[in-house]
Amino acid sequence: MMKRRVVITGVGVISPIGNTAESFWSALLEGKCGGDYIKSIDVSLYNCKVAAEVKQFDPSKYLNPKQCKKTDRFAQFAICGAGMALEDSGLEVSQEDVTRFGVLMGTGIGGLHTIEEQCQVMQTKGADRISPFTIPMLIGNMAAGLVSIQYGLKGPNTCVSTACASGTHSIGDAFRLIQHDDADLMVAGGTEACITYLGFGGFDKMGALTTHNDDPKSSSRPFDQTRNGFLIGEGCGVVILEELSHALKRNARIYAEIVGYGLNADANHITAPDPEADGPTRCILRAIHDAGIKPEEIDYINAHGTSTPLNDKVETLAIKKAFGVHARKVAISSTKSMTGHLLGAAGGVEAVACAYAITQERIPPTVNYHTPDPDCDLDYVPNQARAAKLKYVLSNSFGFGGHNAAICFKKFEV
Repeated sequence: MMKRRVVITGVGVISPIGNTAESFWSALLEGKCGGDYIKSIDVSLYNCKVAAEVKQFDPSKYLNPKQCKKTDRFAQFAICGAGMALEDSGLEVSQEDVTRFGVLMGTGIGGLHTIEEQCQVMQTKGADRISPFTIPMLIGNMAAGLVSIQYGLKGPNTCVSTACASGTHSIGDAFRLIQHDDADLMVAGGTEACITYLGFGGFDKMGALTTHNDDPKSSSRPFDQTRNGFLIGEGCGVVILEELSHALKRNARIYAEIVGYGLNADANHITAPDPEADGPTRCILRAIHDAGIKPEEIDYINAHGTSTPLNDKVETLAIKKAFGVHARKVAISSTKSMTGHLLGAAGGVEAVACAYAITQERIPPTVNYHTPDPDCDLDYVPNQARAAKLKYVLSNSFGFGGHNAAICFKKFEV
């Protein structure tokens, strides 16, 4: 069977640097960092004091007060991000075959706010005061479920939960569904909201978070020798994927085409990447092979680039192994230097960044890159955005548990 072509026709973003796709993209080009001293919880007992929180989030355009009360923050992000993406696409859902219009939304953790709130209710007021909405609010699949309910989408509907690879896996899996004629349209991406006492504290206790507390704006330092942990963030990134002939028939604006997808496992450690970078290397090469191109045709890589000592070193090694001599020619940047690490939402937000990079012919920078690391010695587009004509772009995501994902995007050509 001939694989059907899949394009991106709509985008939506809620992030620490902008609550629309346009403001997010502008902030990336400006090198704006969303890090700040954390506002939502008391972190006096934690080593890390900073986070990349979403500011001034107002779900009222898409959710009424009653819905908000019954919906965890991570699912609110998903509903609003999906609404933005649908509006951006110009689709009229009422005019589509909704049985061919699906949702695939990823999240690494799900409704952690609800879990903590209801545990506190149980401990302070008794088990009989637990909300009957507790389970529907906390389960990770509810982001995809509520998006389908909100917008009446009756096609394939599922959830991916592969830690920090969730968003990229969701988009890749949705791409496959359209390729293989299981859907014509998909809402896909990732969402996360786990800046809570338990979520923040858990990452802090394992030593994963940055301790550069003196200047929150420079606390995320991917590939820099002084990096010492990631800046935790929250938000969502959503794309509308559409079968090409369907998009052309309605004269849709096309951001980019998805042409390759790779996924595999390290089978190494619950949190640490394989020091030999075998899994990420094979994953990158698989996405490139699926796209039907050669490694030297990739113009830009949106790196996983978490700002942790091990990840950035191993990802650099994987790029060297996968690309050979081209590794020193390809432009690489980590937008996590500005957004922080959005965990299960990272791949969704970074897919939007890749789509904009292709259409706008601009590569967002890796900010806070000042001290070169001998183990990270490639072109990370330091501190300033760069003009570039991009034909093929790769986005990497790697998650706890050894989950790897990579997507290859292409500048659209009929």
